[in-house]
Amino acid sequence: MFKFAIPAVAALGLIAVAAQSQADNGDVPGAGALPMSWHLSHEGSMAKLAYGVANSDQLALMMTCEPGQAQAVVYGDVQPDSPRLIRASMTAAPIDPLSGGMADETRIPLRDPALQKLAASGTLAVLGDAGHFELTATGDERRLVREFFAYCGTEAV
Repeated sequence: MFKFAIPAVAALGLIAVAAQSQADNGDVPGAGALPMSWHLSHEGSMAKLAYGVANSDQLALMMTCEPGQAQAVVYGDVQPDSPRLIRASMTAAPIDPLSGGMADETRIPLRDPALQKLAASGTLAVLGDAGHFELTATGDERRLVREFFAYCGTEAV
């Protein structure tokens, strides 16, 4: 029972932190939660743009791409709020070893208006269990977002 309850509680906590971040993307004084922000990393030829806690597996959203691809693969508890999201698999999703839940994977065109808005203004409208809200990027984070799109081979904005 506990092996199912612990991942569920962890996932709910992550969603709550992501929902709180719509206001300031920062830590609530005295709440003990770590701040979430945008991060860019590379693994082989793949670029990863993630919104979450630095140097951890606590991610609300992650997008990956390789040079020249027209779509990004999206993972996480929240997804870009776009009608252009494409479910990557129509079959049963595998179990995510980190959360114990279903591993949701979707794809989105890199030229999608929601992603274009992220590159242009630093805001990404998302949808999750906590509802609709926006993730925002600071000036330095917006540079990382632009680097992600440039690496993927698209000219966002």
